[in-house]
Order: sequence, then C-alpha cells, then structure tokens
Amino acid sequence: MSSDTATPEPDEDPIGYFLDDVTYHGKSERTRAFYERVLREFQTYLSEGSHPTAVAAASHRDCMAYVHGLRGDHSESTVATYASYLHRFFAYMTQVGTFESNPMALVMEEMDESINTDPTRREISVAEMRAFVGTIGHPLERAVVLTLLKTGIRAGELCNLDLRDCNLSEPGPRPEVPVRAALDGREDSLYVASEPSRGAVTNGEERSASNKRKRDTTVPIDDELARTLRRWLAIRPDVRSDAEALFVSTSGDWGQRLTPDMVHHLVERHARDHGWYRDGGGTEENVTPHYFRHFFTTHLRDRTGDRGVVKYLRGDVAQDVIDTYTHEWGSRVRESYEANIYSLV
Repeated sequence: MSSDTATPEPDEDPIGYFLDDVTYHGKSERTRAFYERVLREFQTYLSEGSHPTAVAAASHRDCMAYVHGLRGDHSESTVATYASYLHRFFAYMTQVGTFESNPMALVMEEMDESINTDPTRREISVAEMRAFVGTIGHPLERAVVLTLLKTGIRAGELCNLDLRDCNLSEPGPRPEVPVRAALDGREDSLYVASEPSRGAVTNGEERSASNKRKRDTTVPIDDELARTLRRWLAIRPDVRSDAEALFVSTSGDWGQRLTPDMVHHLVERHARDHGWYRDGGGTEENVTPHYFRHFFTTHLRDRTGDRGVVKYLRGDVAQDVIDTYTHEWGSRVRESYEANIYSLV
C-alpha cells in the first residue's frame, strides 16, 4: 500500500495503518518496505493455517509458531530481526489502542538469543551507573568508561581505536588525521574494525589486543559521548606512533596506546572505590569492562525491543544482517540508537 493513498482504518487493515504511520514518522522507504514484507508474510502465514486468524487476533502461540518456522530457512540473527519487526508492530498498535495486547512481548522474552543476560550478574540501574560515572573526573578515564558503556565495545576493541576511527561532527582539538573512508558521511560515529589481532601490524603499528567481532561495525556517538571525547582530545598527549591511537596513557607510559590491562586496572580502581569490586568477587559481583558490555546489551535491548540492532552494534551478527543495517544506517541503526540510548552524564 503506497503512502500517498488514504490511510486505512486501523480495524480494517492494521498493517496498512501501521505502514502509513511508519512513513509519517519519517522512516525511509527501505525501512517501510522491510516492515511491509515481514508483516505481510506473517499475515499470509496466519490466513493459510488450519485455523485462519486475523492479525489483530494473533496469540503469542501464533507468533511463537511463526518465529519457530523461520528457523529452518534463516539464520538466528535474521530470525531475531523478523521478530523485532513483529514486536514493534504489535507494540505500536497496542499503544494507539487498536490492539488489546502485544503477543510478541512474551515471545521476545522466551527467545533463546546469544545476547541473553546472565541472571547471576549484579544488576545496576541507569541511575546508579550515572552516579558512578559522575565520580570519574579525569578526562581520559571518563572517556574510556563512557565509550565502553555507550557503545558496548570490548576493552581490546577500545584500545585498538585510532583517530581515523572516530568521526565527530565537531572534532575539536585533534591532529589532522583523515577519518576512514567508511566513515565519510557518517558523522558522530566510531568504526570498530574486525581486523586487528594481537601481534599483527594494523595501520603501521603492532597491536597488543585482538578485536573479536565478526564484522566491521559503525557505532553511533551521541552528544554526551561526543562532548566527553572532545574534552579528552583537548588534553590528549602527543603519541609515540604514526597510527595515532585514540586512547593513550597519561601516566608512566605517557603517550603509549592503552592496553587491555590498563583499561581493566582503570575500571577496577573506580569500581572498587564505588563498592562494586572486591578480590575474589567473581563475575557475579565485580564490575569490569566486560560488565559494561553486559550493561549496554541489557539496557539498550530492553529499551529498543530490537535484538537485531543491539546484535549489530555488538558485532555479533552474520553478513546478511550486517548488509541490512549498513544500508539502513540513517533510518534504522542511528535512529534506534539515538532514540533509546540512556543518559549517563
């Protein structure tokens, strides 16, 4: 159904009504087309079953059966993406009062995803984490912690970032280093490559850590993180390598690229001062750089209801989903991130 036709009544064609609203909200034609394909396939599935059902009357078992049926033909990451589209549709129609409930809510809870949270881990609210970040005054330390919390990248991936991997719309004081070609037109974003590995030379410098993500990923930078990075760049020392590491030491190893050990020590020191780390505490109790990845995953996933976007940002997804989100940078990843990322400053 084209967006230039009259909007259908929600009770007559809830999918058409939703698709028109998607357009009215400023989503791209590509985004609208993806929604239409998934939702119409689901509608066909319901109508062709042994007990034909209208979309508005779909139960959580109908949704669960549909999602389960996708697994034979699609990767788990693609299944998660389809499920997220259905979830958003039902959530929206419930919010506007057309549907009584969202049958996908229970399905999303029950889906067995690799990014499920560990129920034994310490649970920290956004407000508590905001208070923690507020205790960190040093520009480097605050930039490191906020980057980990706002992007979900690993400590090694953070250490491997070069200036060319950071494209700020207002760059502030920094050496004249061109950004990667992959960041052209993508201001306020980080490029997290899959290529660096420990002991190998990347961008002219031997690395002390490996990036573990499956694919190169472009991660948005929100206003809070952009301000924090500019503050850090204003005092960043001259570095010892032409690779121009983004994060370098300001202590005994002045100007040297941070290592994962340095990052772990930095986070442990602040977590210990905050009562979030003790010797022998283990992963259930201690807050570490890896905990920040858990925090990012949990809170952003719960806010977006979209496992696909979160898995893209984590670098956990297969090529088909990477291609989808790469092509939809402005309309899907960026918009979803900016609309849902938590405030920590």
